Amino acid sequence: MDPVAQAVSNIIKEQQAIIGPVALDQAKKVSGLEVSSADDIKVSGNKKEVLGNLVNQYSKLFGKASIEVCKEAIEPLSDKIPASDIPDILKN
Repeated sequence: MDPVAQAVSNIIKEQQAIIGPVALDQAKKVSGLEVSSADDIKVSGNKKEVLGNLVNQYSKLFGKASIEVCKEAIEPLSDKIPASDIPDILKN
C-alpha cells in the first residue's frame, strides 16, 4: 500500500478506536479519498492536500486532540512518507 494511503488507514483506525464508526463516515466525506473500509483506501489527487483535509475533517468535530491522534497514527510511517506529502498540520 502507498505510504500516504497507509497513513490514512492508520489515522482512520486510531480515530475508530476513540470515536467508533463515525471515524469512517467522516473519512468518506473527504474529497480525494475513496474509503470502503479502514483497510481499503484509495487516495487520488494531491496527497498532501487529501491528508490535510482528512485531519481537518476530524479536527472540525473533535478539536486539537484529534490532530494529536493523527500525528501519533502516522509516526511509524514518518520515514516512508515523503516530507512533501506531509501537511503542516501533521508536523511537530
